[in-house]
Amino acid sequence: MPIHIDETNQVFHIQTDHTSYVFKVLEHGVLGQVYYGKQIHVRADYANLLKREWKNTTPSYSLEDPGFQLDAIKQEYAATGTGDFRRPAYQVTQENGSRITDLKYDHYEVVQGKQRLADLPSSFDDDAQDDVETLIIHLTDAAIQLDLELQYTVFPHQDVIVRSANFKNHGVAGVTLDAALSAQLDLPDSRYDMVQFSGTWSQERHLIRTPLRSGLQAIDSVRATSSPQQNPFMMLARPTTTDDAGEVFGFNLIYSGNFLDQIEVDQWSTSRILVGINPTDFAWHLDPDESFQTPEAVLSYTDAGFNQLSQQMADFYAAHLVNSKYVKQERPILVNNWEATYFDFDDEKLLKIAKKAKSLGIEMFVLDDGWFGHRDDDHTSLGDWFVDPTKLPNGIGAFADQVHDLDLKFGLWFEPEMISIDSKLYETHPEWLIHVPERRATPGRNQYVLDYTRQEVVDYIYDLMSTVIDDTKLDYIKWDMNRYITEMYSTNLAANRQLEMAHRYILGVYQLYDRLTKAYPDVLFESCASGGGRFDLGMMYYAPQAWTSDDTDAVERMKIQFGTSYGYPQAMMGAHVSAVPNEQNGRMTSLETRANVAFYGAFGYELDISQMPDDEAAEVKEQVAFYKQHRALYQFGKLYRIDSPFEGDGNVMSWIVVDDQQNHAIATRYQILNHINAPYIRFYLRGLDPNKQYRINGGEATYYGDELMNAGLFMDKIFDEAAEVKALADYSSRRLLIDVVE
Repeated sequence: MPIHIDETNQVFHIQTDHTSYVFKVLEHGVLGQVYYGKQIHVRADYANLLKREWKNTTPSYSLEDPGFQLDAIKQEYAATGTGDFRRPAYQVTQENGSRITDLKYDHYEVVQGKQRLADLPSSFDDDAQDDVETLIIHLTDAAIQLDLELQYTVFPHQDVIVRSANFKNHGVAGVTLDAALSAQLDLPDSRYDMVQFSGTWSQERHLIRTPLRSGLQAIDSVRATSSPQQNPFMMLARPTTTDDAGEVFGFNLIYSGNFLDQIEVDQWSTSRILVGINPTDFAWHLDPDESFQTPEAVLSYTDAGFNQLSQQMADFYAAHLVNSKYVKQERPILVNNWEATYFDFDDEKLLKIAKKAKSLGIEMFVLDDGWFGHRDDDHTSLGDWFVDPTKLPNGIGAFADQVHDLDLKFGLWFEPEMISIDSKLYETHPEWLIHVPERRATPGRNQYVLDYTRQEVVDYIYDLMSTVIDDTKLDYIKWDMNRYITEMYSTNLAANRQLEMAHRYILGVYQLYDRLTKAYPDVLFESCASGGGRFDLGMMYYAPQAWTSDDTDAVERMKIQFGTSYGYPQAMMGAHVSAVPNEQNGRMTSLETRANVAFYGAFGYELDISQMPDDEAAEVKEQVAFYKQHRALYQFGKLYRIDSPFEGDGNVMSWIVVDDQQNHAIATRYQILNHINAPYIRFYLRGLDPNKQYRINGGEATYYGDELMNAGLFMDKIFDEAAEVKALADYSSRRLLIDVVE
C-alpha cells in the first residue's frame, strides 16, 4: 500500500512507484518534514535525517526545551509568530486580535481512494481501481477549538501527491483566516533553479529559469484569474537537470483565481515552498461550526528530467482530473469565424464558410463573438445571451440546424461572466455589476464583470445559456473571460466578508461550470480568458481544453506551446491555423508551417476558408486528412521536447510524439531563420524503442531506435541554392513520420 505508518515513532511514509514523501510528529505535536525525493526504504525512524544543531540567537520553543527551535526545523505546515520567522502556511486572527495559534497533532486516518471536493474542482479516483489512498492528519488548537485537516492523497502510479487543508472552527467565537495555503514543502538545501512560465497577453508561458537566491522569490496573481503574466505551474530543478535527466519537482494548483507560488531560502540555505491561494487581498471569516477548504496542490518528483515530469503529470491529469469522457476522446477539427468575419456577418456569409468547411473535411463550425444582443462592436450586449435578429433572422436554433444538416458539429462563443453598460441586463440589474458604490468603475476592453458571489446572477446566466444550448443542440462552447477584475467589492457581502470576494467569485464560476457540464455532458467546453489567461487545472477539470493564446502566429506559438507543454499535455492546447499576414504581428509564414505548429494540440482553422485560393484549399484538405489519420498520436501521444526555443539563439525548436507501443511517432523540427553555409544538421530523436527498426516518411532505409536517438538523423540543408525552384527557407518546418518496420 502507498501509505506506511509507524505508530510507535509517529512516522508517515508516503510511497509512489518511484518516490517517497516522509514526515513525522516531532516534539510538542509539531509536524516535521523529513524527506521528499527518489524512493527510499520504509523504516521505523529516520534519525539521521532528523538531526539538528542548536542555533545561537534563535528562539526556543520554551525554557524547558531550549533545543527545539522552530526557525531551524523543516516543517509540514508552519504557523506564524512563535519563533519561525519564515513565511507561514497559514495565519489566523482571533476575536481578541491575536494571530498566534498552536495547532498540535491529534490523530490520523487513512481513507481508500479519493473523493471529489464539494465546491471546488479536484482530483478524484471514482472507480477506486488505481491503488489511491488518502492520509488525513488532524491537528487541533485547544485554546480556540480550531481544527485543521491536512489531506495527502497519493496517486502511486503517476508519482503524484495531492495536498490540501481544511480548517474547521469548533469554538464559540469567530476567527478569520488571513492566509490558508494548500501545501508547504521544506527542502534541506537551495541548490535548485526555479523554473517559471511567465509572459503577457499573446506571449503566455515563456520559460524562465533562475537559480534560487537567499530570500523570497515568487510568482503570483492578484487579477482574479491565474493570468497570462504568471502560470500557477512551476518547477524546482537541479542546475544540471535537462529534459532527459536530473532531479526536478513540479508544483501545480487546481485553481483559477489569485494564487501564490513562493520559495523562501533562509539563512541556513533551506528552501520553503508555499503553494495556494494568494494571501494578498484575501481573508475568510469562520463563524462557529463553519469550515474552509483550500484548493488542491499537485506535487510530483522525478530524477529523470523535465520530459518525465511532464509525462507523469499528464498521466495524472488524464486518470484523475479531466472529465473521463474526454480523456481519450479525439477533439474535432473546427473552423472559427472570428478572424474571418469579426462582427460583420449574417447567416449567408456564415453558411458559406460552413459549407466550405464540410468540403474540406473539417468537422465543426464555431460561431464566435457577435451573434447576440445588438453586438456590432465590443461596447455592447454582454449579458444579453439571446440572438441578434438582424444577423440571424430565423434565430440561433434555425441556424444551428442548417449547420447540423451539413453533418457538422456546431459551437458557440459565450462570455458569461461579463456585462456591458449598453445591455438590457444592465438596464434591469445595474447592481449586478462589480463596483464600489459612489466610486467609478474601471472598464477593461470596454466591459465590466458580473458579481458571481450573487446566487441570482449565477442562476440567471445558467438559465440563459441552457436555453441557447437546448435551442441549438449545441456541441461545443468557447467560454471566454476577456478582462481582470477591478474594484473588488460586492454589495452582496458584509464588510467583514469583502476580502472573501475574489475566492467567492471563482466559486460562483465553478458552480456555473459544474451545473452546465452535468446538465449537458455531451457539450465540449473550451476555456478562454483573453487567450491563455486562465490556462490552469481548475478550468481543465470542467473544460478539458483551453485556447492557448490569442496569438496565432506560428513563430510566436512555438514558444507559447513549447512552454505550456512542461505543465500541460497537448490535448489541452487549442491551436489553430490563422491567416497571413498574421493579425497580431504581420508575419508571413507558410501554410505548411502554420499547420505543423498547430497540429500539436486541439487543431482547427481561424480564417476565411471560403475566400481561399484553390491551391491553398487543396492544401488545407490534405492537412485535415493527415491530421485525422494521426490525431490520436498528436493529441494523446507521449511528448518529448528535443530542441528548446528558450535556449541558445532560440532559432530552432523541435519535439516528438510517440505512441504507447513505441511503434509510431511524429517529430517536427522548426527553424525560424535560415543561415548561409550553416553547420550540418543532425536531429537526435527521443522516446523510441532502441531495439526496434523504423522507417521515416515511408522511405526504404531503416534505422534502429538507438541509432536515431544516440547518433541522430542527418537532415539536408533547408535551402538548396542550386534548385531551379527556390523554396522559402525562413520560418521552415520539417515533419518526420516514423513507423516501426513490421
